[in-house]
Amino acid sequence: MNTILNIQYFGNSVKDWMLALTIMIGSMVLVGIFAPVILRKLKRVAERTDNHIDDIAVLAVQRFVVPFLYIGGFYMGLAYLTLPDRVDKIVHTCLMLVYTFFILRVITTVFHYLVISFLGKQEDGETKQKQVRGLLIIVKVIIWAVGMIFTLDNLGFNVSTIIAGMGISGIAIALAAQAILADLFSYFIILFDRPFEIGDYIVFETEAGVVEYVGVKSTKLRTLNGQVLICSNKDLTNARLNNYKNITRRQTLFKIGVTYQTPPHVLEAIPTMIKEIIDEHPTAAFDRVHFSGFGDSSLDFEIVYYSQSPEFAVFMSTRQDIFFSIFKKFEKEGISFAYPTRTIFMEHTQTPAIS
Repeated sequence: MNTILNIQYFGNSVKDWMLALTIMIGSMVLVGIFAPVILRKLKRVAERTDNHIDDIAVLAVQRFVVPFLYIGGFYMGLAYLTLPDRVDKIVHTCLMLVYTFFILRVITTVFHYLVISFLGKQEDGETKQKQVRGLLIIVKVIIWAVGMIFTLDNLGFNVSTIIAGMGISGIAIALAAQAILADLFSYFIILFDRPFEIGDYIVFETEAGVVEYVGVKSTKLRTLNGQVLICSNKDLTNARLNNYKNITRRQTLFKIGVTYQTPPHVLEAIPTMIKEIIDEHPTAAFDRVHFSGFGDSSLDFEIVYYSQSPEFAVFMSTRQDIFFSIFKKFEKEGISFAYPTRTIFMEHTQTPAIS
């Protein structure tokens, strides 16, 4: 029996081959037994939490760590054997490639799920998830390219030429596509910093509108007159924006002027009249009204109130109703609105008679 076990095949005895095979099969059986049990426990723990990080971790273990353990068990069996240098180098190279493959898959998968989960929590998340898929492909390609370069370098290949070529190509592409890259980086700023989102009403420079679409290069706004305004992402991120999404009410400040012929007791009653008009309106909140000054041809009052709705249409309707009510009240009380006038006083002088 010992004679049979000591027979050499490809530089290893039958006993060595049997031990190597036992290590391979034993490790795979152990992984097959314990991996499902551990995964079930991890899934139970992940189901008790509200965050998605642990769900992503369990998914990564199931898809990549478990298969890598099977491959590791197979490699442990081969490592027990004495292999020719050429075969050992091939096995080492294959292991490095497999190792790199699984590491890169874990990185890209975790990155993908983190971005998708982050966008899914935002308003109109499904639309944003669709928009970002193209960018995710580009990022994954970059990650794989960098990972493969490092792997080739560790395997002893000269990658300096590849890196130099990629650097020159990258500079050429960057110079040729400066505007596109600027809009692309601006898209990332909009995506993660969120100065505005789809559905927001924004004002920048002399333009305004509701955000309907945010793309890789441009953003579409629907203006108040119904036109679609296409803006460069770079222009939007460089401009000073007014975003009206988070306002809860709108302020209105306006002035009215009455004639100088208005009696003092009527002037004193005007603030109370205006306050009552604003208080009676269901969507308005009174702030203040004051006799603010003496104009060239009017006695001026300054009024401030708030429209309790952020909607522009409600804001304008409230403003209109209050103006109508003030006009009717003044007409009823006989109060005259002032307008630019000039009174000329002429002194009559008697011409002396000539005798």
